[in-house]
Amino acid sequence: MGEFENLNQALIECVKVAGGSKVVGHKLWPEKAVDAAQRHLLACLNEDKPERLSPEHLLMVMRLARERGCTVGIDYMLRELSCSPAQMIEPRDEVVELQRQFIEAVRAQAKLAERIERAAGRMNMRAVA
Repeated sequence: MGEFENLNQALIECVKVAGGSKVVGHKLWPEKAVDAAQRHLLACLNEDKPERLSPEHLLMVMRLARERGCTVGIDYMLRELSCSPAQMIEPRDEVVELQRQFIEAVRAQAKLAERIERAAGRMNMRAVA
């Protein structure tokens, strides 16, 4: 897996990694027969044919490849847009980070509540005096 000349070449690699055109075609169009879905996918990836993947199907192909550790589709797009390569985030790691941020936010909220209570207590003392 290296540099690709165009997006279709990168997507073809994504399809190969994700299980091949039969498997991926059937996942994209489950309502079609397996062979018909495969032919449609191959037509979408053939620059000489008018068929194209929808944005949702494009994402699904890249997502299926990403599940197998392949990011060549998004890497091609990012390179064409002069952006840094993709950095995969494992869902497990994301959950841990979100939990950490949540705990930090709860602690910050508790500190704010204490400060509010202290400030309100000072206002009550001044009103009494």
